[in-house]
This record gives sequence, C-alpha cells and structure tokens, in this order.
Amino acid sequence: MSKRAHVSVVTPVYNAEEFLAATIESVLNQTYHDFEYLLVNDCSSDGSRTIIEEYAQKDPRIKLLDLEENSGAAVARNAGIEQAQGRFIAFIDSDDCWYPEKLEKQLAFMTGVPNRPFTYTNFERITEDGERIGSQNLPERLNYSGLLKNTAIACSTVIIDREIIGDFRMPLKRKGQDTATWLMILRDHDYAYLLPEVLNQYRQRTGSLSDNKWKALARTWDTYRNYENLSFGRAAYYFVHYAFNAVKRRVQK
Repeated sequence: MSKRAHVSVVTPVYNAEEFLAATIESVLNQTYHDFEYLLVNDCSSDGSRTIIEEYAQKDPRIKLLDLEENSGAAVARNAGIEQAQGRFIAFIDSDDCWYPEKLEKQLAFMTGVPNRPFTYTNFERITEDGERIGSQNLPERLNYSGLLKNTAIACSTVIIDREIIGDFRMPLKRKGQDTATWLMILRDHDYAYLLPEVLNQYRQRTGSLSDNKWKALARTWDTYRNYENLSFGRAAYYFVHYAFNAVKRRVQK
C-alpha cells in the first residue's frame, strides 16, 4: 500500500458486533488493495471496539477512531471523512457487505472516459442469516431533481472523487443524512452515475417493516422541507414520486 492510500473507506460503528466481522472481511477481501479503512466507534457498549482492534492488529490499513460520546452516523462518518487521506471516499455500513471486485470495478468505471466523480451501484437485499431476498436495479443516472423523486442511492454503494467533487461533510441529521448529502452534492454537480452491477449486499434487519416505512416517509418529508427548503407544493410533488418509486423498489425482484 502506498503511504497515502488512494481510497478511504468509512464505516460508522455502533453496537454492531453481530455482523461487523463479516463487513470488515468483505472490505479486506477486495481485489483492489490500495485503501485505508476507517472504522469510527460511536461509543459502542458491546464488543464492536474489540473486533476492530483485533483486525487492526492484523492489517495496518485499518484505523480505529473513537468518538467521545454517542453522536449518530452523520457525526461518525464526518469524523472518518476528516481523517481520510484518499482521493476517493467509499462508504459501507457495519452490517452490509461488498463483493470482492467492488472497489476495482467501480474505480475503473469512475476514472474511465467519461469521468464519473459520483457513482453508486445496484445492490441485493439479504436477511440477517445472509439469504438473498432480491436485487435492486436502479436508474442509470440521477440528477438533483431525479434524486428527489427516487431516493434510490444506498450509502454502502457510493464512491465519491474528492478531487472533482471537493471536500464535503454530511448534514447532522440522525437519520437520512446520506440522501441529504447526495442532494447537497448534486446541487453543484450534474449527475450521480450507476455502475449497473450488483456489488453490494444490504442486510435487512429484523424489526417492524411498517414502522420503518413510516419513519422513512417522515424522514424524507423532513429532508424536503427542512434541508432542501422546498415549498409545500414542490415537496408534495416530489414526495408522491418518491413514494411511488419506494413501493416499486420494494416489490422488485
């Protein structure tokens, strides 16, 4: 690995011991090796920090960062971004997994012709036991308006080229800060581009699906009104499209 890694991978960690090892292994098993891996411990009370320490002792690419108080995923990701040395920032959540060629394929896609500084991929949903539920086939590109209509970009699939996009931080929202970040970037840049391959596994956790849906609806409306400052009419227009596309993704196989 070069002294300054080309890619910085960022994971916020809070009480994630059940799946954290699988997430870390999926990053370490990448066919592309020139990366640093920043795991930000958000005051976990379980064995998450110990797991990170054990991997850090084995692989110098792993860096453990500790927050002084529990602050949420946005603060944790921002702490990782602030310490990141790489030109490219990649995200993966602490219960998701990457396929081995994820970084290699996505970086080639980004640095080819034309250059694509903000990219995402298709992904598949898996159960807590790792069983495949179904894959998600997403739009080939999204601009600001398109993302308002279809909040389809999963955080664990995203890579951003800071050399072109510039430095950035996530808004300090407890939930939905990733979509708010993509919208912020797309105010100044034309598109986010899809690499149309399934390169990520999103773990669908046990819980009340109906509650999660209502929370997602409330979160998206809050983003429209309080972070994007859309009028009620414009927010309602985009919200209808968002809800339709969300249902469409749920039934997609």
